[in-house]
Amino acid sequence: MPGLGSACSQEELLVGAPRVLVTGATGLLGRAVCREFHSAGWTVIGTGYRRARPRLLRCDLTDEDAVRGLLHEYKPDVIVHCAAERRPDVMERHTEAAVNLNVHATSTLAKEAATCGALFLYISTDYVFDGRNPPYGEDDSPNPLNVYGRSKLEGERETLRHCPGAVVLRVPVLFGEVESVTESVVTSLYLKVQEASEESCTLDHVLQRFPTDARDVAAVCRKLSERARQDLSIRGIFHFSGKEQMTKYEMAVAIAQAFNLPSSHLIPLTEQPAASALRPINSQLNCSRLELLNLSVEPRPFTSAIIDCLWPFTPDKRWRQTVFH
Repeated sequence: MPGLGSACSQEELLVGAPRVLVTGATGLLGRAVCREFHSAGWTVIGTGYRRARPRLLRCDLTDEDAVRGLLHEYKPDVIVHCAAERRPDVMERHTEAAVNLNVHATSTLAKEAATCGALFLYISTDYVFDGRNPPYGEDDSPNPLNVYGRSKLEGERETLRHCPGAVVLRVPVLFGEVESVTESVVTSLYLKVQEASEESCTLDHVLQRFPTDARDVAAVCRKLSERARQDLSIRGIFHFSGKEQMTKYEMAVAIAQAFNLPSSHLIPLTEQPAASALRPINSQLNCSRLELLNLSVEPRPFTSAIIDCLWPFTPDKRWRQTVFH
């Protein structure tokens, strides 16, 4: 089958268990989603492409035949579409390739989900808003400032056009259990914190972020999927976000404090940093729709969550034992 390499035998699929197909299963959110559904007893079929690895399927999501063949073979009950180009500055330079993944692949998946009767859950972003009038509810008018935001908004529209029963989940900047510190813009701040012995380091203190743990997003995806399979009114757009408002500077200081490291070398930059992609000043999401339906989770506090994520990268691997015992 073109564009598709199998690493998961039919015998491994749990008999009678609901099946979830997770795109982007090698990424930060995709890994968390796979773990969450697996621990809840679902059969998990994960796909990757450039970073495909054992027990995952290699699939080029821009190959319509490969996507069609994948869904025909595995017949998922739910598709959680995590795969995306998420780097705004990269998208400004490589627009076509990123739009192929963020828009065209999403369109194909939505069409095929509708055809095979699978629930389609599309992960979107707070960057569909311009950040001038927060907080934003699901019905507020989007106005993205950059190519990334526009591509994700177009992905939302393709999702709901081809698959009216789909769920769109908008989330802000994510962090979580990373494979390298640089995998998330949040955890990458640990490198800045560690530069204490070198020159001072300026960090953005203008753009307001709401760092959100991928494990919490994964739990919301599972709850939405379980409910939506029983209740057809669970459809359309939802918001989920961490509750702590922080600039990059404030996140870095919090990381330094969490690991008892100095932060005096960190300097707040109070002018919007130069970047190839404009970013919203404050795209805070109103998450009351999820909460009213009892489909939300209480976000993990930033300090404890960031310790969970970063302690494996501390120079002394015994650090966690000495702190927690």
